[in-house]
Amino acid sequence: MSPTETELPGPRGASEDRGRTPVVSVRGLWKVFGPKADRVPGSDELCALTRRELMDRTGCTAAVRDVSFDVAPGEVFVVMGLSGSGKSTLVRCLTRLVEPTAGDIGFEGEDIRAADPRRLRELRRRSFSMVFQHFGLLPHRRVLDNVSFGLEIRGTARAERTQRAREVIELVGLAGYENSYPDQLSGGMQQRVGLARALAGDPDVLYFDEPFSALDPLIRRDMQNEVIRLHREVGKTMVFITHDLSEALKLGDRILIMRDGETVQCGTGDELVGAPADDYVREFVRDVPRSEVLTLRWIVRQPGPDDPLDGPELGPDVVVREATRAVLAADGPVRVVEGGRLLGVVGDEEILAVVAGRRGGA
Repeated sequence: MSPTETELPGPRGASEDRGRTPVVSVRGLWKVFGPKADRVPGSDELCALTRRELMDRTGCTAAVRDVSFDVAPGEVFVVMGLSGSGKSTLVRCLTRLVEPTAGDIGFEGEDIRAADPRRLRELRRRSFSMVFQHFGLLPHRRVLDNVSFGLEIRGTARAERTQRAREVIELVGLAGYENSYPDQLSGGMQQRVGLARALAGDPDVLYFDEPFSALDPLIRRDMQNEVIRLHREVGKTMVFITHDLSEALKLGDRILIMRDGETVQCGTGDELVGAPADDYVREFVRDVPRSEVLTLRWIVRQPGPDDPLDGPELGPDVVVREATRAVLAADGPVRVVEGGRLLGVVGDEEILAVVAGRRGGA
């Protein structure tokens, strides 16, 4: 499989989900702003224009251009790009907070674009939730009431919504702050309230639109770790928008990189680093420590006639940094085995080349 393909690989720690029907399926998605926007996706001539040329010719801006991808059950799917790349518009199209111009959006097999306003409200209340950069907390409500607000709108009885709110408040590490007001909390704690509010309704998918970009670096790192922990505990499917490559690599099972509204590459972190699709991606990943991203799959070689094959055994998806000690301590090359099949071997030379930055996407 090419690293640019969007086959569902199954999320980390959830191999049982491999091959299942995607939760979110997007095909040929366009969002064009401007006069007579709907003519753009249907015109080969207009589709071929650059963003600047399209603006000059039609007065339209194509914020999202022919984007397609699937999100597997339980996957953390990250959409990454610089400012103006179209990533935030894309995630808003998925929930129809912004109406797409063309294309298909499937959610658990349902055509989201065909949903009437009543059905759309139901989906937003029960099936997916959004966490934004700006927390959007109600200042006159305590933490407990902010977290239970969605359940209140849904019509859940007070006792039930209070119990559920207390559960998720504890889950996100805010136990003891139930009666605090938002302005009594730090930025990171306020974002935890927003996360708890999104989790309270037990949605199938969580959409994050750059939720941590306004936070201080240390708090941001803590919140990233919190998302990882929560994902391990509750296993929610997540679509996460960010402009930060390190955040994308830390959180994402797969990453879709956008530029000028288009997909540049979609793949796992090691695919982006090990086989960047073009110079744009190559520049993005240039400073990434390859030993912390690349797996043994990328550096395995066929054993030579003098290589002993009785050394330790490791899987192909072990990250190089985690394998370094075992490889360097072995008397010979380490065998890389998948499903009982020998893929090849990795020795000191291959490991040290990656650690020195000489292998993978250079």
